[in-house]
Amino acid sequence: MTLNETLAQYSDWAFESAFAVLVLALVLLIAEYASHRADLVAERERKLVAVGAAEPPSEPAGPGRVAEVQGRTLSERLGNMGRALVVVVAALQVTSIVLRGLSTERFPLGNMYEFVAMACAAAVLFGLVVLRKPAYRIMWVYLLVPVLILMFLAATVLYADAAPVVPALQSFWLPIHVTIISVGSGIFLVSGVASLLFLLRIRFPKGEEGRGVFGRIAERLPDAQTLDRLAYRTTIIGFPLFGAGIILGAIWAEAAWGRFWGWDPKETVSFITWVIYAAYLHARATSGWRNTRAAWINVAGFVAMLFNLFIINMVVSGLHSYAGLN
Repeated sequence: MTLNETLAQYSDWAFESAFAVLVLALVLLIAEYASHRADLVAERERKLVAVGAAEPPSEPAGPGRVAEVQGRTLSERLGNMGRALVVVVAALQVTSIVLRGLSTERFPLGNMYEFVAMACAAAVLFGLVVLRKPAYRIMWVYLLVPVLILMFLAATVLYADAAPVVPALQSFWLPIHVTIISVGSGIFLVSGVASLLFLLRIRFPKGEEGRGVFGRIAERLPDAQTLDRLAYRTTIIGFPLFGAGIILGAIWAEAAWGRFWGWDPKETVSFITWVIYAAYLHARATSGWRNTRAAWINVAGFVAMLFNLFIINMVVSGLHSYAGLN
């Protein structure tokens, strides 16, 4: 197995470019959020002009005035630019992953840097699918913040040079098992953010947004039921993927170590995480647990997933200690 250093360098540049574009996209989306109040005033003015208010407009009507009334608001323009840049981020993330694999002639999931890069790409790509509706678009601000943090950690603390994987990972099970787990983790990231925003919206329902900083943050969020449905439907997709990843990992373990299950720390916490998400789906379908209680269980599953990713890989030693950290 050889290493193409040129392609490895291009992969790193693509990842760094994705991070830079992500920062710019997040700035534009935050600006969209901040300009919302000004747009509310403009919206009221447009309605007055549309119905023919009693007082004539201060400026004479004309082609320029009509274009201004019917044009997009500032927040809409900023949001559209930000979401367009998110597409560029996704393309750069995928390019970085592909080049990483080509440079090492293996599937690019052999260490924590590559796993986190794949999970972040999955979260952004999945977000492009599920957040395309106008009611969900404002949630990009909250989804991109954890993605940005994870990408920063991947490029600094978790970064590992492109290299062949250890012999234990040189198996056809690597692209199957780890890809499913990383994609499921990226989907759970979207679900966890939706549940956190649901809890915020429950705390500040419509009409109470002005109370404090968190109330103003909640001002543009979708209603609580919309956020709850998004979290539930997203978990329904991620749950079987994550479960399939665990089962396939057990099959790989039998082929590599001679047993399906050995209560290794990674195996144990992965199973606990899966059970927590199963409890969330059950609670979400139970009458007395459907609202905040179920959402807190979903958040607990998200925390368990992060614990499994960072603490188990970086602190606890076991058969899955392939973080690739120096």
